[in-house]
Amino acid sequence: MAGSRNRHPRESSSQLYWPGFVDAMSQLLLVFIFLLTLFVVAQFMQARELTGQNTVLDRLRSRVAELSQLLALEKAKGAKLNATLAALTDKLKAEEGKVASLLARIDGLRNAKGQSGAVISDLRSKLAEEKKISADALAQIELLNQQIAALRRQVATLNAALQASEKREQEARVRIANLGQRLNAALARRVQELARYRSEFFGRLRKILSQRANIRIVGDRFVFSSEVLFPKGSAELTGEGRRELDKIAEALLEIARQIPPDINWILRVDGHTDSDPISTPQYPSNWELSTARALSVVKYLISKGVPAERLAATGFGQYHPIDPRDTEEAKARNRRIELKLTQR
Repeated sequence: MAGSRNRHPRESSSQLYWPGFVDAMSQLLLVFIFLLTLFVVAQFMQARELTGQNTVLDRLRSRVAELSQLLALEKAKGAKLNATLAALTDKLKAEEGKVASLLARIDGLRNAKGQSGAVISDLRSKLAEEKKISADALAQIELLNQQIAALRRQVATLNAALQASEKREQEARVRIANLGQRLNAALARRVQELARYRSEFFGRLRKILSQRANIRIVGDRFVFSSEVLFPKGSAELTGEGRRELDKIAEALLEIARQIPPDINWILRVDGHTDSDPISTPQYPSNWELSTARALSVVKYLISKGVPAERLAATGFGQYHPIDPRDTEEAKARNRRIELKLTQR
């Protein structure tokens, strides 16, 4: 019976401390793997930093989030170790209380009459066993203190890495903002240059075509009445229409030679019809008629030397009138070809 009582405290101590030791070792292994992963990620991020500011910024944000999550996890594990340390401290105090109780019992037994030496020997044996347990507990506490110190150093390293990542992210944001400002400035210059050439182009057309009442400028577009270029219900250019387009082609080619090659400009030709429906084998609807007229103008300008890549044909049918009234005069205004010098 005495032997079985002596073994029981050892088994309880082993079951109490071994899971904590295994948990601490697993935490150290996870921290080592995390640091190794952090080192690889840092190298990868450094190699990729200059290959695209937007991609770098997104990845930095993702890594910062991951570092924050891992830091929170390590802090939680540190709190768990602190809780284990507190539990062991409480256990040590309890064991010390048991030792004091056993000493008091020994003193009482010494003073009591009729107590045998065997009982005293058994109590002394228990006292030695409790002291051994207390020593083991102190060793476990010391080991946990060392592990906590190591975790604190690792947390400090993670904080430094997080601050470095935040600094790199801030620098990347500044570089992106500077690039955006330079890009906006360059685009503004290009838009201003194109506006200048558009104004010059429209100015020359105004001089060339100033005697035609059915040719006018509306906003940033040069508007031709369809009757100037086409017979009613047709997309075949008239002789008069070709002569007018010859003037436009000449002015456009002269302006095109002055426009820098890095300005990606086009002349958009928009075809519009009135609201009267059309349904013929050649033009089943106003869509086909407006598109065919725009294509006829584009093809004729190409034949006069205007580069095809600088032209675009668009058909709008009857859906974008400039005069919404249902009069013959309004319909005549809505049947038109519009030229717009713009950027692609």
